[in-house]
Amino acid sequence: MTRGTTVVNATQTTPPHPARYDEAALDVLATRGDPLADATVATLIERGEVGDLNTLMRFLTTAGDKLPERLPAAAAEYFEATAMPPDWVDWDVMERARLFFADNAAHINTGLSFAAMPVTHAVPRLARLLSSTPSLAYPSRRMAGTGQFVTYLMRGDSFAEGGTFIPAAQKVRLLHAAVRHHLREGGHWDVARDGTPICQEDMIGGFGMFSLLVLDAMHRLGAHMSEEGAEAYFHAWRVVAAMLGCDMSAVPETLTECRAYLDLYLRRGLGPSPEGVALTTRLTRLYEDVVPGTLFDPIVPATIRYLVGDTISGWLEVPRSPWDAVARAVPVFLGLLETIEDSGPFAEWALDRVMHHAIPAELRPEYGMPEYGTKAPRTGRWVPPAPVH
Repeated sequence: MTRGTTVVNATQTTPPHPARYDEAALDVLATRGDPLADATVATLIERGEVGDLNTLMRFLTTAGDKLPERLPAAAAEYFEATAMPPDWVDWDVMERARLFFADNAAHINTGLSFAAMPVTHAVPRLARLLSSTPSLAYPSRRMAGTGQFVTYLMRGDSFAEGGTFIPAAQKVRLLHAAVRHHLREGGHWDVARDGTPICQEDMIGGFGMFSLLVLDAMHRLGAHMSEEGAEAYFHAWRVVAAMLGCDMSAVPETLTECRAYLDLYLRRGLGPSPEGVALTTRLTRLYEDVVPGTLFDPIVPATIRYLVGDTISGWLEVPRSPWDAVARAVPVFLGLLETIEDSGPFAEWALDRVMHHAIPAELRPEYGMPEYGTKAPRTGRWVPPAPVH
């Protein structure tokens, strides 16, 4: 890409039309990357400017910052083209998504950590991609990066000048393009077997895992979610999909459409692989290191097995243990706490601390959450869209 080149697909500017998903549609998505970011990376490599970009990117941390004067022209065009969210964002819904995250941080992080992450390992193509990329092969890096990314997204100033989300999204999108180039051009990827690395099919699949699959995990854990809250969380991830270069004409518009896409995507892609087993072993060891002592270590694989099921757990060689029954009891325990939560601040405090990722009391005002004991009345529960057969 050179100066003056027309920028395409920076962020989709109009809501997409409903997508119909079948094998042929996903076959096409499997061949496509991200034209804007891919062209940027190709130009930087051709001109020998990657080193300059890597050096200067560390100074791009907050939205509204002036671009460094020595930033390569192709990179400057890219950062200017991707500096704004899509114009179809509903900011009232984004605010509801922020409050939904603040109120459900423990469950969301559990869904990301114990469901979405392991399922990516059960797609052999994704497992091979992660294993072949040093920056992605270690779960501690991916978990830290994902957690930080979600936190940036769900802050009140995420899209404001001085916010940190937009630069983070711009860098992740460029990183994906760099990985695509490295694997495809460096002979590290079997294109005939696996298609384009980090293709549109996988990018949209990842969007589905981080949105619908996390909501599914929360539902399985017994979290009380309203329809409005679940839809808001989904909308926020559609904004993320646009910012990360997904083709928004193919990204599901609704949770029901997302179920159709994700069911087909997983039916096409799920299976066992040695890379998936190795990645999951590293992941469980990482989580076990977080759990104090060793007595409760088995709860980690038990939770994964409970959330992703026996078939995927078998492919990933997640061990069985007597703790499997304990994991199945977690929703009952959380449901009991929820039934008494409105009776006083102690129950709400206990519920928020069942998992260590909950928003602490001193940060609740920053996230716009009420003080303990002043929680709004609950509304009806979210019902997951039905599987597509």
